[in-house]
Amino acid sequence: MVANVLWQGLLNALGWVLAWIYDIVPNYGIAIVLLTLAIRLLLLPLGIKQIKSMQHMQALQPKLKELQKKYKNNRQKQQEEQMKLYKEAGVNPLGGCLPMLLTLPFLFAMYAVIRPPTLTPSQDPQHKGAFVVANNHLPQDSALFQNVLTHQNTDFLFMNLQCNLVGAGTQVPIKYKDPRDGQVKQLPGSGNPNPADQTPAKIYGKDNADLPFQAETQAFLDCGHQRFPDMIPYILLLAIMVGSTFFQTWQMQRASPKDSQSSQQQAITRVMPLMFAFFGLQFPAGLVLYWTVSNGLQVAQQTYLLRAGHIGPEALERRMAEQNQKAANPTPPRRGVMSWMTDRAKAVQNQREQARKPAPKGDGKATQGKKGSGKPNPGQRKPPSGGSSRTGRPPAGDPGRRKKGAAPGNQLRRNPKPEPPEEEG
Repeated sequence: MVANVLWQGLLNALGWVLAWIYDIVPNYGIAIVLLTLAIRLLLLPLGIKQIKSMQHMQALQPKLKELQKKYKNNRQKQQEEQMKLYKEAGVNPLGGCLPMLLTLPFLFAMYAVIRPPTLTPSQDPQHKGAFVVANNHLPQDSALFQNVLTHQNTDFLFMNLQCNLVGAGTQVPIKYKDPRDGQVKQLPGSGNPNPADQTPAKIYGKDNADLPFQAETQAFLDCGHQRFPDMIPYILLLAIMVGSTFFQTWQMQRASPKDSQSSQQQAITRVMPLMFAFFGLQFPAGLVLYWTVSNGLQVAQQTYLLRAGHIGPEALERRMAEQNQKAANPTPPRRGVMSWMTDRAKAVQNQREQARKPAPKGDGKATQGKKGSGKPNPGQRKPPSGGSSRTGRPPAGDPGRRKKGAAPGNQLRRNPKPEPPEEEG
């Protein structure tokens, strides 16, 4: 549930930014290019980190293969040596995964934002025969949403960015899924093969809300009238996208040491551009434009990192030398706010533990040694035998102590009154 809310929030945010850029620069293609630049700028630190991590991991492949061969019968030792190699090289084996996972959602999000809004029949009895917008992430009161919904002013470099190469130069039917019978049908409008559906239907916004403009359904999307030459711009854009993807992978392979990639990795780098080419045949040209511009920025990043010496075999060797020098001459770590807070928490915890400990039970004698030890304290003076430590008399309460000249039973009686003499009779 939370993930879905965050995902929808990302889609709506991208749609709002794209519509805002379109208000400033009323050109659909330029708006997509500017949004791509903004996304790549936002992800620039993660992109650089991803490139470095992936290239350094590729550079370590020969040494990792040597360790696997050397300790093939000792799995635990092999893992220990691999972690030691990662530490010496200053490479995190998972460093390139997180940035890649963070950049992929933007590709899917741009597809959801750029594709035309989905229409579905209205279920409101008051709007019988009308259609409502079912899947849209653009603000409904924006000029871009009005143009995208009515399929106008979406051209760029002799292309309709809502069309693809497969449908270039033709009139592409616009279809919808009827929830009543589950069948896919063509929208009502001029040219619909069904005579009863040739009259356009009114379009309402989300939840059957009125739109700030008048919109009606169209049966066809105008992608041109002749396959040739209308499909040439689409072919050129797709070729640039595939070529930039190939060049990007070739650039990283050139920066990596020889034999750093396995045959499976090399096959993947060759197949991936062909997969994108297959997808580009069916994706809207606006998404192909986004991916082409993104590839160009990625190539620019890699070129800068290569020329600056941040990636490449020499960069890895230099990094390993720096790590060895740091290990030989360690410097005390800087104490930041988190270190201070950790030390403070430990001190408070120690104080609480000391307060919870019970106090030592004594026998009431300050001069006695440890309880039950039977040995006097080294600093204690031994009293004389038969008396206390000061007077030599028996301590108070000693059963053998008696007052001098007193009877055994009269210790508590003082100066008894003499009895009167008896009178003589």
